[in-house]
Amino acid sequence: MLQGEETGLSQHWSSRLPFYYGWLIIAVAFVTMGIAVTARTAFSLLLPPLVAEFGWDTGVAAGAFSFGFLVSALLGPIAGRVMDRHGPRVVIEAGVVLLCLGLFTAPFIQSTWQLYATLGVLVGGGANLMTYTVHSQFLPNWFVRRRAFAIAIAFSGVGVGAIVLLPWLQAIIGAEGWRTSCWTMGLLVLCILGPLNLLVRRGPAELGLNVDGDSGAAAAAAKRAASNVVDAAWAGTEWTLGRAMRTGRYWWLVLGFLCALAAWYAVQVHQTKFLIDVGFSPSVAAWALGIVSAVGIPGQIALGALSDRIGREWVWSFGCAGFAICYAALVALESGPSTPLLWVMVVSQGFLGYAMTSVMGPIVAEIFEGPHFGSIFGSMTVALIGGGAAGPWVAGLIHDATGSYRPAFLLMIGACALSAVAIWMAGPRKVRLVPGRLARA
Repeated sequence: MLQGEETGLSQHWSSRLPFYYGWLIIAVAFVTMGIAVTARTAFSLLLPPLVAEFGWDTGVAAGAFSFGFLVSALLGPIAGRVMDRHGPRVVIEAGVVLLCLGLFTAPFIQSTWQLYATLGVLVGGGANLMTYTVHSQFLPNWFVRRRAFAIAIAFSGVGVGAIVLLPWLQAIIGAEGWRTSCWTMGLLVLCILGPLNLLVRRGPAELGLNVDGDSGAAAAAAKRAASNVVDAAWAGTEWTLGRAMRTGRYWWLVLGFLCALAAWYAVQVHQTKFLIDVGFSPSVAAWALGIVSAVGIPGQIALGALSDRIGREWVWSFGCAGFAICYAALVALESGPSTPLLWVMVVSQGFLGYAMTSVMGPIVAEIFEGPHFGSIFGSMTVALIGGGAAGPWVAGLIHDATGSYRPAFLLMIGACALSAVAIWMAGPRKVRLVPGRLARA
C-alpha cells in the first residue's frame, strides 16, 4: 500500500512538474520585478532631496535618469543576443551586479557626473537588465494559451514592490537621509535577487518540459486541436533581426514602444516634484507614487487576461488612454491640490497604463516568434529605453524653459495617441490570433 502510494505520488509530481516549474519562473519574476523596478522608480523620491542639497536644476538632475536609460538602450541588442545564446540567468545576474554597484556608490556623489554615473548609468542600466524588457524576452516562451495572463502575474510584482518599498524608502529618506535609502535598497538587491535568479531558464524546452505547464500528451493534443496562425507565410518565416528590420511591422512597433515609454517615464520621474510644487505634502506625493503601482496589480492581471480573449491591440490602447487621462488630470491639478483629481491620476495611470506591460512581450512574440526572438526584442529595447530616457529629459527641459509642466504634459498626451495607432498598424492579430479570438473563430 505504501509502495503504491509512493508510486502514485511520484507520478503526480512527474506529470505536474511542467506546471509547477512554469509558475515557479513566474514567482521569481514577480519578486525580481518588485525589487528591481522599485529601485529604479525610487529616483523620483531621491530627486527632491538631491536638488535641495546640491542646488542643481531640475532638468539637470532628472537628466541622470534619462542618461542612464539612454546608455542602457545601447545594451539592449547585446542583451538580446546574450539571451539567445546563454539564457536569462547571465543577463539578469549582470543586472544585479550593476545595480548594486550603483546603489552602493551613489552615497558618495559630490558632482553631477558622479550622479549620472551611479544613479544614472549603473542603477538605470542594471535595473533594465532585470525588468520589463528582459523578462518580456523569455517569459512568453513558457506560456501560449495563458501568455499575457501569466506575464501580468509576474509584472504585478511591480505594484506589490512599490506599495511595500516606496513608502518605506521615503520614511528612511525623511529620517536618515537619501544615502541610507540607497544602501538599504542595494542590500535587498544583493541578498535576494542574486541567489533567486539562479533558478530562471530560457524556456520549458531547456528542461524537457512543455509550454503552459502541459504534459507531453496534453501539449500534443492542444497542438493538433487548432493553430492560431492567420498569416501562414509570415509565421513560417524564420525571422532574423535583419529580416525583421526590413518590414514595416518592425518599425511600427518601434514607434509605438518609443512613444509609450516616453509618456510612462516622464510622469513617473516628475510626478513627485509636480505634486509637491502644486501643494501636496512630500508624504502624499510618495504615497501617490506607490499607489500607482499598487492599483496596477489588478489592472495588469485583469487586462492581461482580457487581452488573451479580445486581442493585444485593444489592451495596448486602453493603456495609452490611461496615461492620457493621467496627464489630463495633472494639467487640471495646476490650479491647486484636489483629492478627486489625484485619484483620477493614480487610477488611470496604474490600472490602465501599467497594463501595457502584460502585452508588450506577446505583441512582439506573436509577430516575430522564433529562435531569434531575443535578438529582435532586444533591438526594440533601444526604442523602449530610448523613449523612457527621452520622456523625463524632455519634460525637465520644457519645465526649466517655460516654468510649467503643462506643455510637456500636453505633448505626452499626443505621444499616447500616436503609440496606440502604431500598434494597430503593426497588427499582431493579422499574424496570430489570441486564444479567445481563435475559440470564436
